[in-house]
Amino acid sequence: MTAPLGAVRTRSLGREAWRRAMRAFYRHRLVGLGPPELKHGIGQAWPGEPGRGRALLAGDITLEGERLRNPSPLWFPPAASPEWLAAWHSFLWLPDLLAVEGTGREKARDLVASWLGEETLSHPIAWRSDVLGTRIFFWLSHFDAIVGADGDQSLRPKTLSSLALQLGHLASSAPSQSWGAARLRALKGLVAGIAAFGGREPHLSHAVAALEREIALQIHPDGGHLSRNPSQQLRVLQDLTDIRAILRAVRFAVPRPLDDAIERMAPMLRFFRHGDRRLALFNGSFEEDGVFIDLVLSRAEAKGRPPASAESSGFHRLEAAKSLLLLDAGRPPPRGFDESAHAGPLSFEFSHERERIIVNCGTYRGPKASWRRVSRASAAHSVLVVADTNSVEIKKDGAVGRVPRAVGAERAEEGGRLWVLASHDGYRERFGLQYARQLFLSADGEDLRGEDRLNGLPGARFAVRFHLHPAVEAALADDGKAALLRLPSGALWRLRAAGAEMSLGESIYLGSGEAQKAQQVVLQGSVDPEGAVVRWALRREPRSASQMTPSASNAAISALL
Repeated sequence: MTAPLGAVRTRSLGREAWRRAMRAFYRHRLVGLGPPELKHGIGQAWPGEPGRGRALLAGDITLEGERLRNPSPLWFPPAASPEWLAAWHSFLWLPDLLAVEGTGREKARDLVASWLGEETLSHPIAWRSDVLGTRIFFWLSHFDAIVGADGDQSLRPKTLSSLALQLGHLASSAPSQSWGAARLRALKGLVAGIAAFGGREPHLSHAVAALEREIALQIHPDGGHLSRNPSQQLRVLQDLTDIRAILRAVRFAVPRPLDDAIERMAPMLRFFRHGDRRLALFNGSFEEDGVFIDLVLSRAEAKGRPPASAESSGFHRLEAAKSLLLLDAGRPPPRGFDESAHAGPLSFEFSHERERIIVNCGTYRGPKASWRRVSRASAAHSVLVVADTNSVEIKKDGAVGRVPRAVGAERAEEGGRLWVLASHDGYRERFGLQYARQLFLSADGEDLRGEDRLNGLPGARFAVRFHLHPAVEAALADDGKAALLRLPSGALWRLRAAGAEMSLGESIYLGSGEAQKAQQVVLQGSVDPEGAVVRWALRREPRSASQMTPSASNAAISALL
């Protein structure tokens, strides 16, 4: 990310000189807003989670997967990662604290007052445009709770002056300092600030015009976000609904591109939901909270159903009866949107009713860069991997390097039966191999079949991995040609394979944000001169087996294997 204005000026002027320059500059240049006083409310606020708020009260602060206990100094603890600091200074946790009855509001006021008294003007992360925009939005949306009449009355003018100062800086930095979804967050804060302070219409129009340009750049025709990250899909849709609510609150005409983007994005968010109402794990996403997803969709006011395929975004959805398969059949996102991109082309997830069966491992959220790279690797996905090599290069600094030149898929449907044929050339340059995956789902959703094929130069070893949800128990047959999967409901599914050696291995699941032990089924082989073909089938066992008592069920499993 481009160095913030504060970081550049600090190097040339020194900290104290830069602090004086900032104050003088923005005292006279507050985007034409006049005296710092709020003129309008900005519409909707988001509810917090009391459990997280109580942890904050106790000094147990977990942000971006990183936990700090009673950080010292409070706002700039040396042990904190840049990601933790950005979340801490953005105040996105404010609703959680305010959700705690009684002491939550008092603590929130104390923290705002503490931040105002801290020497933050020269800190690059605290004044980064997306952090600024998020902080402005949350301070404004909870303004009365922070500076209500029952609190310290000196806090109100201090908060207003700081908001005006922050807004002035954001107005100059938002267009150039951030990109991707971060720029949308910056623009949300800018729109919220201008609207709340009663800024002139040209200023608001300018910010909205910048928003329209970003929408055209970032949102695919099918409604997917350019990052190809379902969690980012959720956050961007939330940001856009917030901006629309702000414009409605001040009676500013909502531009058609904003309404259209929300109408397209909501069905795509539904596209990524499993039967448990949470999100699939692709390109840095987490399961997220189902209730929160429902609330975002409700505020989006868009009723469109999820599409069967999203060709612009590069995903396919195979839904039959109570089963759902989601397939990544697209190229990695472009530069500027690929910071969380995974090496997972042609990976899939499969669930039945509310139970996930085959999953991707998810994303590591924390300070260890090596763990983050591991979670982004091809081997952390339910897909074929050649020689334990990523199909998309993830460099040591986290950037995406070499990518497949061609990734695509075709699908067909007949009588409720679904097929999809996908391929990519991510292993052509290094191994001379083309990878193709064919998937079939029966109309009753209880018979999933696949074929993984490699064509090209012989000799390379490969592994087809099926990562299992932590709640799924797997047992391997004595002949090594089948594995029986038991779901929490007691339902049994049998995975058979031909063309490779089957084994069970350990896996890890990060979808909930915390690491959980899991299992994986691995099919291993090598490429012959004629290529390699691995055929497999995942079928649900008769209901009678899954309805037995635990002891009888164990005996039945032994017999089935």
